[in-house]
Amino acid sequence: MIITATVSRTADREATGSSGDQSKPVQKMEFAELIKTPRVDGVVLHRPFMPTVEGTLCLTGHHLILSSRQDSIEELWLLHSNIDSIEKRFVGSLGTIVVKCKDLRVIQLDIPGMEECLNIASSIEALSTLDSITLMYPFFHRPMFEVIEDGWNLFLPEEFFKDIESSTDEWRLSSVNKDFSVCPTYPALVIVPKAVDDDTLCKVATFRHGGRFPVLSYYHKKNGMVMMRAGQPLTGTNGRRCKEDEKLINATLRVGKRGYIIDTRTIGVAQQAKARGGGFEQEANYPQWRRIHKAIERSNILQESLIKLVEACNDQSQNMDRWLSKLEASNWQTHVKEILTTACLAAQCIDREGASVLVHGTEGSDSTLQVTSLAQIILDPGCRTIRGFQALVEREWLQAGHPFQQRCVQSAFSNSKPRWEAPVFLLFLDCVWQILHQFPCSFQFNEHFLVLLFEHAYASQFGTFLGNSPAERVKLKLPQKTVSLWSWVNRPQEMERYLNPLYEANSLVIWPSVAPQSLLLWEGVFLRWKRSSKCLDEAFEEMVHIIECNKELQSKVNALRRQLAQLETGDGLLGTP
Repeated sequence: MIITATVSRTADREATGSSGDQSKPVQKMEFAELIKTPRVDGVVLHRPFMPTVEGTLCLTGHHLILSSRQDSIEELWLLHSNIDSIEKRFVGSLGTIVVKCKDLRVIQLDIPGMEECLNIASSIEALSTLDSITLMYPFFHRPMFEVIEDGWNLFLPEEFFKDIESSTDEWRLSSVNKDFSVCPTYPALVIVPKAVDDDTLCKVATFRHGGRFPVLSYYHKKNGMVMMRAGQPLTGTNGRRCKEDEKLINATLRVGKRGYIIDTRTIGVAQQAKARGGGFEQEANYPQWRRIHKAIERSNILQESLIKLVEACNDQSQNMDRWLSKLEASNWQTHVKEILTTACLAAQCIDREGASVLVHGTEGSDSTLQVTSLAQIILDPGCRTIRGFQALVEREWLQAGHPFQQRCVQSAFSNSKPRWEAPVFLLFLDCVWQILHQFPCSFQFNEHFLVLLFEHAYASQFGTFLGNSPAERVKLKLPQKTVSLWSWVNRPQEMERYLNPLYEANSLVIWPSVAPQSLLLWEGVFLRWKRSSKCLDEAFEEMVHIIECNKELQSKVNALRRQLAQLETGDGLLGTP
């Protein structure tokens, strides 16, 4: 269920756990002070592919609500945190507010009265840019659904380690970071080579950006090769060396084997990093490792690319040359290609070359995670199941310290100058969609699940994507004070919405094509508010119907075959199909 979109009155109240944003018995005074006009009648709402609605607009501490008070017409419940920017226009006494959302939706509100319009606009701007995380909706949301599984406890490092421990005894679960002092962006528990003690880890942490020393990301059971991730080494211009670091990553190599270091930066960018105290592994100090540089762009470039792409998708000129020119100028598909190419390289080193891999860029919390998580989707069929993919997002993004709070604070419509914002996670989801599109039968989940994750990363009633690291989530007490998205998704009646009817378990490694002709624009995100999905929805329903009929016919065929076999052997009477 995509809660941030327009939903029916009954469904929304179940999801939000309220009949009018009754978040807590006494709302924070901060909200009351920010709402200049809490209610306006006679407001006209314009939404993509939906009829115009006239009704009452209400502002609460966390929602913008418009209701016509008619059961046959859907209400609008929009989280303030989903609002990226607004525009105001006036014609006489009639005011218009154009609301641009982080999920790339654009809606229009026609409000009678200039003063009311200005007050509503001012309130929306204030409520959608709250500085304090603890004032955000997940801390007030009280769900009405029964929590069958607590999502906060589903995908713990201990469980991941148990799976690895069943295949090898060369790794251990270290609590060296139990108080987050060694690395502030790592989880309390990390998997490291058994031959390396905690004192060595502490020394290596001082040699890696942000304390992000090399840790295990993936163990390839087929041949025992591994993928590790880290921050850049702090070699600097003087070529600083750390023998403990060399010992740690060499401990991952088998006798006589070489490894690959995949640096997600170009050699030029990596060289420039040395002047700022960063750098890369020198061949002389790491003779058993071959370093490969790739070209995944930094966050500020990615944010500009998203803005240009969305601008192209919103272009109303109907000019083909203009559309293609803008799409190319955004460079979005180029970023998708570079990320997928690097992930395929990592997977190839592990599966085909039989070599272990260390992946890092600068911080080790953006492009590094894109590569390690996509490589696992290519290599590991378990990551292509719906629960396996949840575990991957939890392990390689949330627990690995991707700064969601910073990266997703604004989307493509923000008027403010980008600071930390970047669609790093959205690009990862786009890459997953590309693979899903090329291998439609190999994924247990469907496109809707990827869209759901995109939406909730930017605005949600759940606490899963709040904060920038495990340490921040512990400090905010998110498991105690908020509900996990996984608790909602894993309810059987909800999970059905995200299952792929074409899925057939595929235990093989899947190799996506990164040829330009194979990479498509993800229409399900970037064009879904620009053209109706009615035809696609009808085609999907027909496909599901055909699959169900095929299953029934296959079952009858199998029964008839069994009867025929019995008759041919003269064993038993004719049964019923």
